[in-house]
Amino acid sequence: MQSYTIGQAARLLGVSPDTVRRWADGGRVTTHRDETGRRLIDGQDLAAFSIEVGQSPNGEEEEPYTSARNAFPGIVTAVKLGDVAAQVEIQAGPHRLVSLLTREAVEELGLEVGMQATARVKSTSVHIDRT
Repeated sequence: MQSYTIGQAARLLGVSPDTVRRWADGGRVTTHRDETGRRLIDGQDLAAFSIEVGQSPNGEEEEPYTSARNAFPGIVTAVKLGDVAAQVEIQAGPHRLVSLLTREAVEELGLEVGMQATARVKSTSVHIDRT
């Protein structure tokens, strides 16, 4: 069975290695040590844990891991759903931001008019985080 280092598990889970270490220290995920002393997570344990992490509300209590720096917290003012794509509008202070994303993403985030959300702008893309 394949095992993963803390760093590999962190990349697969989309979190920092420190977060995986805290989860392991807290007993959320089981680790063992190899002959060199590195902490490893069995592949089957990591697969099961990744499902648990993916299903937990809002990921975790921590901020989402993202490289997008320009965050615009605001309120969702419009959600237009198509068969495959969707359009979400957010009013963030004096700024109106519009994002085109998949319908599936809008449904997974549970975006609705009136709820708080954060638009993250990186280059020409607007990313939406539910807050």
